[in-house]
Amino acid sequence: MIELTSTQRLSLRARAQALQPFVSVGGNGLTPAVVNEIDRSLKAHELIKIRTHGIERTQRELLMGEICATLDCAPVQRIGNLLVVFRERPAETENLPKPSQAPKGGASKKQLSAGAVPARPLPRRRTAQPPAAPTAARRRATPNPPRRANNTRGR
Repeated sequence: MIELTSTQRLSLRARAQALQPFVSVGGNGLTPAVVNEIDRSLKAHELIKIRTHGIERTQRELLMGEICATLDCAPVQRIGNLLVVFRERPAETENLPKPSQAPKGGASKKQLSAGAVPARPLPRRRTAQPPAAPTAARRRATPNPPRRANNTRGR
């Protein structure tokens, strides 16, 4: 189980405030499927909230300890039915995809300047259109009706 300093725990609690629960633990407790889902969520997000349903307070404390011991993560916070845990994401530099040589446009600047790859055609320019003639609906429209004077004067 990872140990956190109080300042780390404070900053993680602040980050966790805006999170929604990723995993729910029901009355069946910590099943292998739930453990796998928590592990997958920790790999993806580092900091997750877990909602517990129908579990007593003392059992929630034991559940938090069991999750942290099983998955090697740190307990951050336990409020009511919510548990917050943290595990630092492992650095996976070898599994990252290699950046492509060409930019998204299809060809690099060198290739375009050498003329090896034809450049994209320029978009057509639009010319200004004359204003449209008034339609019958516009001609029939009446201006705003005259405003009424306020003749109530306390009556």
